[in-house]
Amino acid sequence: MPAPRVHPQIIQGGMGVAVSGWRLARTVAGTGQLGVVSGTALDVVLARRLQLGDPGGHIRRALAAFPVPEAAAYALDRYFVDGGVAPGARLRATARLRVDRGEAAELLTVLGNFVEVWLAKEGHDGLVGVNYLEKIQLATAPAMFGAILAGVDYVLVGAGIPGQIPTLASKLARAESVTTLVTVDGDEEPLAHTFDPLSGALCQLRPKRLALRRPDVLAIVSLPVLASYLMRDASTRPDGFVIETHRAGGHSAPPRGKPALDGAGEPVYGPKDRPDLAKMAALGMPFWLAGEAAHPQRLAEARRLGAAGVQLGSVFALCEESGLRADLRTELRARARAGTLRVRNDPQASPTAFPFKVAELPGTLSDAAVRAARRPVCDIGHLGTPARAANGALVHRCAAEPIAAYLRKGGRAVDTAGRQCLCNGLFATVGLGQRRPGGTVEPPIVTLGQDLGFLEDLSPDGGPYSAARVVDWMLAGTPTPQRTSGLRRVGPRA
Repeated sequence: MPAPRVHPQIIQGGMGVAVSGWRLARTVAGTGQLGVVSGTALDVVLARRLQLGDPGGHIRRALAAFPVPEAAAYALDRYFVDGGVAPGARLRATARLRVDRGEAAELLTVLGNFVEVWLAKEGHDGLVGVNYLEKIQLATAPAMFGAILAGVDYVLVGAGIPGQIPTLASKLARAESVTTLVTVDGDEEPLAHTFDPLSGALCQLRPKRLALRRPDVLAIVSLPVLASYLMRDASTRPDGFVIETHRAGGHSAPPRGKPALDGAGEPVYGPKDRPDLAKMAALGMPFWLAGEAAHPQRLAEARRLGAAGVQLGSVFALCEESGLRADLRTELRARARAGTLRVRNDPQASPTAFPFKVAELPGTLSDAAVRAARRPVCDIGHLGTPARAANGALVHRCAAEPIAAYLRKGGRAVDTAGRQCLCNGLFATVGLGQRRPGGTVEPPIVTLGQDLGFLEDLSPDGGPYSAARVVDWMLAGTPTPQRTSGLRRVGPRA
């Protein structure tokens, strides 16, 4: 029987799209902590990196290790461009995941997750995890199988109720066919969608030879009440939890109770939204705290309260190994240090209807003029949801797609107000933005947490710092309470 896993004190959070890439995760894992790659849209990430010529040959090196060479060849034959596509040339689109006809997209999802995890684990024996959004239900099974094929150690899932994930992890580690219950807007019951890991292009897999291993599953939740719910049944019980507050970057849970906005138009959080950590500790499961956790004293306090450690996002998003474009990292650090950066918890930006943190930067989608100039287009579609149209047809729609298309699929105009195309925006943020006619490139959108006080220690002059330095700083010891009180917050207090 394997020995119990020694849990890390620091989890480097999964930040998509490709902000938490394999370079960052590998660096953090090499320090003895948990490095995490974002599992969001890795099919498109793979295809676009190949079309840009795969500088350094990293993608091709990982694909050469894939256990079914013919499957890996599919991606290379379809997307690899030696030397990269011509400047300004449009990047080839990828097939979309569908309930009824998504085999090509599933294969590319398996390959993309395998590549990212394989590269993150290359050259060391540290721990590597992958982060998924429960919201993107059709991707979960093929994505997780690709990660398991590469030997992923942890699977972290948020943005919903990840009750299906523990069972999926167990079955996929045995290479068994799995059924995901997919929510369909307009249907009373979820739709059963089957993924068979040994079918199609993967039929040559020999799981026994691969000795696949089940990863630990960490559910990302905002409150102990959801953790308690998941603990009730062995089929939904994860191996641990990340308790993430609304101050963390990216998507966050909406406030409990009657919705209300403050004077700046941001959701108002109250006492009901503060996690009771005594209740969390009483569950007897390892847990980590996330959101405003990037300081050595907060790590020490988390452990004193019973947590295994903390999960950190923004402090790694701004480090040198981050997938965030270098020019954006530099500007964000400089503006934060100057006190001119605002991170807004926007209740409308995301088509998922979850509040989403948006860093206000000129030239990005946070700028009203940039949003107005962008021609609405939905050609990635990962945040779209299956829905039932008025005629009964099964469609996939996104509140950020062109309004006419959204209405034609049975959507309501009111649901499109303020929505932004996060898929295209986040790809542009990591230098993988689509090129449009006339030479334009999709504008980026940047998400961060609302507490950037760590820059006072790690980047006092606004300059660069490494992921290893973050880990060393966090583990160096507990500072005096007075040192913590000087941390600057970005954005209004909730």
